[in-house]
Formats: sequence, C-alpha cells, structure tokens
Amino acid sequence: MSSRESEDALEEYPIIDSHIHLYPKSELDTLAWADPSSPLYKQFSVNEYATATSSAPSLEGFIFLETDRKNDLKTGAEDGRGWEMPLMEVDWLKRIALGIPRDGEGHSAEQKELCLAIIPWAPVPSGAEVLERYVNEVEKHAESSFSKVKGFRYLVQDKPKGTMLGDGFIEGLKWLGRKGYVFDLGVDQHSGGKWQLEEAVEMIQRAHEGVPEAEKVTFIINHLCKPDLAVYNQTDPQFLAWRAAMFNLGKCSKTFMKLSGCFSEMPDSLKAASVDDIFTALQPYLAVILGTFGSFRIMFGSDWPVCTVGVDDAWKKWREVVQRFCSLASLGRAEQIMIWSGNAIKAYKMRELI
Repeated sequence: MSSRESEDALEEYPIIDSHIHLYPKSELDTLAWADPSSPLYKQFSVNEYATATSSAPSLEGFIFLETDRKNDLKTGAEDGRGWEMPLMEVDWLKRIALGIPRDGEGHSAEQKELCLAIIPWAPVPSGAEVLERYVNEVEKHAESSFSKVKGFRYLVQDKPKGTMLGDGFIEGLKWLGRKGYVFDLGVDQHSGGKWQLEEAVEMIQRAHEGVPEAEKVTFIINHLCKPDLAVYNQTDPQFLAWRAAMFNLGKCSKTFMKLSGCFSEMPDSLKAASVDDIFTALQPYLAVILGTFGSFRIMFGSDWPVCTVGVDDAWKKWREVVQRFCSLASLGRAEQIMIWSGNAIKAYKMRELI
C-alpha cells in the first residue's frame, strides 16, 4: 500500500484520541509540575488542540486524563481540603463537557462534543472508604457531566517503591472494579527503573485476586510504560526487562495498552527524524506490544500537549507513525478500527457516547 493509499484508508476510520491533557492559563499554578521555564507553562485548551488536530477530519474526540494537580492525600482523607485542586480540575472539565466556557479559557460551546470521556485524579492509596467519599465529591462537582467520568488515575511513576502494593491501594483498585470504573496506570521504566514494571505486574495480580471476573478492575496502561527509546539493541537488559514485563502485563485480559507518550522518551535526534526513521526505531517496541496485547487491546493516544515538547507538528507526526505501524503490520480493517477508536470505546465503556 502506498503512502497516499494508506492515508486515504485511514480517513475511513473514526479516531478517538485516548490520552490528552487540558488546562487553562488561569489555573497553571495548581499543577504540581508547573515551572514558568517549561514550554508547557501556558494555556493548552480545546482551541489549541483543535488547531493541532486540524489535519484529521475523522477525529471524533478525546479522552481527558488528569493533569497532576497539587493534592494532599493525608489532609484530603481527613477533611477533603487536600482535594481542592483536583476537584477544581473536575469543574474545568465540566465547563468543557457541558459547553459553558468562561472568558479566556479557550473553548466554545460547540466543542463540547469533542469531550468523550473524563479520567480525573483519585486518592486510590487511601482505600475504599476515602475513595468512595472522594468520588461522591467528583459527582457533585461534575453535575450532569459525571456520566462521562469513566475511571480514575493516581499517577504512580513518581511515587516511592511499594506505593502500588499498599493495602489501601489494592483495596481502592478493587472498589473501582466493583463500581465499574477503569484505572489508568502510569509507570515509567525510563526514569523510574524496572522495579516499577515488576510492581505493576504484582499490583494487577493482587487487585484481581479472589475477585469475580465481572468485578475485576480494568487497567489501561499509559505510554508503553515509558521505555527508554534511545535503546535500539534488542539484547540490551533494559529492553529485555521491558519486554518481559509487557508479556506479563499482556497475559491479563483486563489490561489495555495505549500507543502514546513515546516522543517524551526519545532522544532529541529521533524526535527530529522523519516518520520513517521514527517508525524504524520503534518497530521492536511496537512489535512486542502487538504480540502481547494484540490489535484488540491497544489504542491510539497522543499525550498532547506533552508530545509537543521538542517536536514540530507532533500530533500529526505521531498519527502518521501509528498509521505506518498499522499498514506495515498488515492489520485488517476491523483491527485498525479497533486501534483508532474501537478499543477506547470498549475499554472505557463509552459506547453510549458515540
């Protein structure tokens, strides 16, 4: 299939971007990672996202992932005050999802249709009782947009060893499963080390142990677990450790993997390379993901705007990399539809929104 034919074929498929972040300029100081020197220290709202994705007329919409707002687990567990900023984010997403923008926030009433699902922050380590109280607060803040809240995330990539295996964390995951929510899992082999992968495997096993199949929480794994994409040698210990973890994670039918977040793990030289060169470098990693999760448990995601750091026209470029992957892997029409949108619909249980 030629590049032109592949591009034409892609336009037939609806695209759901399964992983983006949004925030208004007025709330930059609520972000835990915000630094005025960062290229991400400015407003990234729906208008900016619409500009970045203007080359994709088949884009149906996006799934919003929490953006690591400042929080205090201990205080929140006691009186809820430590949840102020994550709940402010829920208020912000409500305005997007219901089409009720404030001046200067960068979105319009018409753009509400783009927001297909919302994954807020949640105090998962605090256990089921606290988690239930928090989710009740989310429902109050979200109002009628709460139907789009399909799961939660507590980012573990920067947390100490043992966080994922704490009794409260496992109890919280089991509560999410009972209530029909998914958990977005963000770990980082590149910066955090392979222990994060090992802990993730054990966490999933413990969260599902003794739980009826219908109540097992679904895990949606972010960004290929962030391997070091400067490693090209498939005999390198880092690659071998990552590959082993992917096989273990992929054994569980309740796990999905996002094809997302790769630009941030690439060396600068690869970020600036052509789509062909990027695909060639990523091919060993993408082959492992396809072999372990299969085309019916992987989904397209951009990680916008994080993907834009050091990369020109990043959203389009990543879309073309995934397109090349689908084409050269000789995936059929049904498989490609699932990668571009179907698996997101299935995993996040949002068919009624489409």
